[in-house]
Amino acid sequence: MDSTTVGVATQGRAPTGKPGLLINRNFALLWFGQTISVIGDMMASTTVIIWIAVGLAAHQTWAPVAVSGVLIATSAPTLLVGFFAGVFVDRVQKRPLMLWMDGLRALIVAALIVATGAFPLPFVAGGRLPLVWTLGLIYGVVVLVSVGDQFFRPSSMAMIQDIVPVEQQARAMGILQASFSIALVIGPPLAAPLYAAFGPEWAILIDAATFAVSYLTIFAIVAPRHALHTQTSDGSAHAPSFWRELFAGMRFYFSNRVLVTLLIAIVVGVSGASALNTLDVFFATQNLHATTAMYGFIGAVFGAGAILGSIFFGLTAQRLGLARMLWLTMLLFGVLVVGLSRVTSYEIALGFFFVAGALNSGLNVAAGPIMMRETPNALMGRVMSIFQPTMNLAILLATALIGYLAGVTLLRFHAVLFGVSFAAVDTIWLAGGVLMALSGLVMIFGLRGVDRRYRREDRAAKAPAATEAVPMATEASTASASR
Repeated sequence: MDSTTVGVATQGRAPTGKPGLLINRNFALLWFGQTISVIGDMMASTTVIIWIAVGLAAHQTWAPVAVSGVLIATSAPTLLVGFFAGVFVDRVQKRPLMLWMDGLRALIVAALIVATGAFPLPFVAGGRLPLVWTLGLIYGVVVLVSVGDQFFRPSSMAMIQDIVPVEQQARAMGILQASFSIALVIGPPLAAPLYAAFGPEWAILIDAATFAVSYLTIFAIVAPRHALHTQTSDGSAHAPSFWRELFAGMRFYFSNRVLVTLLIAIVVGVSGASALNTLDVFFATQNLHATTAMYGFIGAVFGAGAILGSIFFGLTAQRLGLARMLWLTMLLFGVLVVGLSRVTSYEIALGFFFVAGALNSGLNVAAGPIMMRETPNALMGRVMSIFQPTMNLAILLATALIGYLAGVTLLRFHAVLFGVSFAAVDTIWLAGGVLMALSGLVMIFGLRGVDRRYRREDRAAKAPAATEAVPMATEASTASASR
C-alpha cells in the first residue's frame, strides 16, 4: 500500500442505510442540477458553432477559423487556469464555491444576449454590435464559462466524496455518466431546429436558466458537518503560501503510484482516441461510404451505448473491481478500434460504435472513483488540476499531429499488406487503437493489487461499525428487559 493513500479510503463513510435509486437526497439534488445544466451546455455550445458557421461567418473563407476559435476558447482555460485553480479549490468550502461559479456563469451566459440582436442597443450604430465585437464577446463568454468550470469540476468531485459513501461512488459516477450521455443525445439535436426557428437567443437564455437550476439544487444540498471545515494540505493552523500548497499537491500526486499510472495510461489512451474524434467524419464518409445523415446517426448509436454502459458498469463496478474494470474496458476499447479500422460496412460499424460507447462509459465510471479513493478531500482540487490539464494538452497535441498526418504526410498513402488494403484514415485509426490497447496494458501492471487493497480497506472500515453495533444491541436488550 502506498503510504500516501493511508486513511483515504475511509473518507465519506457516513452512515447511510440502504441507498435509494439516486443513492441519497444530496446526490439526487446534485444529479438533477447537473443533468439539466449539461443539457443546456450541449445546446448552447452547438448553437454557438451553428451561429458562427451559418450566421455570422456564412460564406466566408475564414468561417472554419472562426469556429475553431470557439474550441480554442473552451480548451485554453483548462491549460492556463486549471493547473492553478486546484489550490484555491482546496482552500475553501466546496458548496459555496460551486454556488458562486453557477451564479456567475448564469449571468455571463445571459450577457451574450446583447450580441444576438434580439433588441436594439443604444449608442451603437444600427443598434447592433459590429461583427468583430460580436465574435469577441462570444469568445470572451466561452472563456469565462470555461474558467468557471475549472473551479466547479474539482469542487463537484470533492463534494461527491463528502455526500456519497465510498462503496456507492462508482454507482454515482455511472449515474452522472448516463446523464452526460443522455445530454449528448438530446442537446445537439435540439439546438439546430431551435436556432432555425428562433435564432441563438433562446438557446442562450435556456443555458443561463440551467445554471440557475444547478444553483438552486446545490443550495438545497445539506453539506456534511466535516465538509464545513477547511484545512491546509499539511494540517497546520496557518495557510502556507500558494506555491507551497501547489508543490505539496504535486508531491502528493507524483508520489502516488496509482495516480501516476492513471496519468500515464490516460495520456497514452486519449492520444489514440483522438484519432476517432478527429477523423470520424472522414472514416464514415470514405471507409463506410456514409452520407451526412448516416454520419449523424453514428453519434446517436454511440450515445445509446454510452447510456446503457453507464448503467451496467455503474452497477457492477464494485463487484468487478475498479482497477480491473478500468484496464479491461481500455484494452477492449483499443482492440475494438483496431477491428473497426478494417470495417467497410456501415451496418456492421454501427454495432462497433454501440459497444465503443458502452466501453467509454466503463472507463469514466471506474476512473473517477479510483481518483477519489486515492486522494484526500483536502487535495482533490490540486489532483484534478494536474490530471485534467495534462489530459487536455495530450488531446490537443494528438489532434494537431493526427490532422497533420492525415492532411499532409499520409494524404495519398496507400499500401497493401497480405492482400489487405490500407489508406490514411483507417491506418491512423488502427494506430490509435494500438495506443489505446497499450494504455490498457500499462494499467494492468501499474494498478496491480489495487482492487485487493480496496477490498481490505472496505472490510476494515466496516469492522468498527459492526463492533459498535454489538454494544448498542446489548444496551437495547438490557433496556427492554428493565421495562
